Amino acid sequence: MDLTIYFKFFLGLVAIINPVGLLPVFVSLTSHQTIAERNQTGKVANLAVVIILLVTIFAGQHILNMFSISLSAFRIAGGTLICIIAMSMLQGKLGEVKRNKEEDREASGMESVAVVPLALPLMAGPGAISSVIVSAAEYNTFENLIGMSITIILFGLLSFSLFRMAPVIFKVLGNTGINVITRLMGLLMLSIGIEVIAAGVKGLFPGMMY
Repeated sequence: MDLTIYFKFFLGLVAIINPVGLLPVFVSLTSHQTIAERNQTGKVANLAVVIILLVTIFAGQHILNMFSISLSAFRIAGGTLICIIAMSMLQGKLGEVKRNKEEDREASGMESVAVVPLALPLMAGPGAISSVIVSAAEYNTFENLIGMSITIILFGLLSFSLFRMAPVIFKVLGNTGINVITRLMGLLMLSIGIEVIAAGVKGLFPGMMY
């Protein structure tokens, strides 16, 4: 068992989903809630994210096969999307490319914001789903799929813990501190996206790599 695979996968989830960067959004969306309600919202949101990503791990390859999409082509598409989101993060923008104004209006009229827009599309957005599909297709043995599933659950626990401490963390770090972390995560995420694109290009055009 190569633990490096799971560690890299975990870091990828942290960079792409960026729960620290989403803390201001979480605090804003739950500002009208009590502490107990806010904790429940965080629990439901992270549980939804874990379920979405677990389904993606085991169904992602079947979806690609259904549409006759090669892994290399999906790597290029997914890597490009990850790079676009990363560029937005490097500019200090939080989740703007993951949702639109219509989704904001829809969310503002809901009593619960746990699933929409927190879990989907802010956390388990296109970038995260693309990354999980690529990883699951690349390391598609049963052992690796179980290992990545456990990694996703551990990420969910970490993210839930951060959301529980959201007001304190937000107060300590402030907007400046969170923006710095978001930009660092954006840089890491951009590197991941470029690596994914390079692997896709190598798969589609093997002759170009020699």
